[in-house]
Amino acid sequence: MTKKKIAIQGELGAYSHIAAVSLYEDAEIKTCATFEETFKHAYNDSNYKIVIPIENSLAGRVADIHYLLPKYKLQIHGEHFQAVEHNLLCKPEAKIEDIKYVRSHAQAIGQCQNLIHKRKFKPIISADTAGSAKDLAEGNDKSIAAIASELSAKIYNLKILEKNIEDEKGNVTRFLVMGKNIEQPEFVDKKKFITSCIFRVKSEPSALYKCLGGFATNQVNLTKLESFSVKNTFDQANFYLDLEGHLEQPGVKKALEELGFHTETLDILGVYESSAFRQK
Repeated sequence: MTKKKIAIQGELGAYSHIAAVSLYEDAEIKTCATFEETFKHAYNDSNYKIVIPIENSLAGRVADIHYLLPKYKLQIHGEHFQAVEHNLLCKPEAKIEDIKYVRSHAQAIGQCQNLIHKRKFKPIISADTAGSAKDLAEGNDKSIAAIASELSAKIYNLKILEKNIEDEKGNVTRFLVMGKNIEQPEFVDKKKFITSCIFRVKSEPSALYKCLGGFATNQVNLTKLESFSVKNTFDQANFYLDLEGHLEQPGVKKALEELGFHTETLDILGVYESSAFRQK
């Protein structure tokens, strides 16, 4: 069987890597330095899917992703909810008394403030969690620790000083599986689906109200609605929307037809099965 080819942002050991192997156990992983590089890789090579974070239960939406969605117009093939468990990693020979600095992504630093304040560590902001672990492994300074995953510790031969150091438990990141090709599942009555789209409202009074009216009249539930500004202007906004249902369902179809009538642009990003995590 041919291995799935998956591109992720960040180094091996990142939470994107964990999400990717949770979905595709034997996947061939391609690491990318930035989110845009990740999108571009799948756009240029349809053999690749990307596993990309879109929102976190504590930190909210992931910066840049909403602007890359309409730019590359990759299709959403699925979703995955990944638990985020931060660990304090150090050089194998280091002890907790040696640590003076802690390095990680800004969000991870922000989510582990209790430990940082308790130990009086000085934070160093890095591009990603796994990259912090990799840099630590390649360096010789045992006064630096990293906040990263348990997988990062295994990959880079680091010692785990403390496990699950996040301030709040239940930290979860939602990932999207995306690719250039359209992969829309057939509607099955007993299954639950999510349809995602991006639209731009017309610049006129009560435009958003008109756009959303069709969902109310057709009894379609929206699970997410977020606005973000159109590039280089404050006059208009794009909206990212997730709804419960499949395009083949009459109510969803009618609601989206009405949405299209009141918008300047409407792009369906994908129809995919709802994660079992949503039913918890």
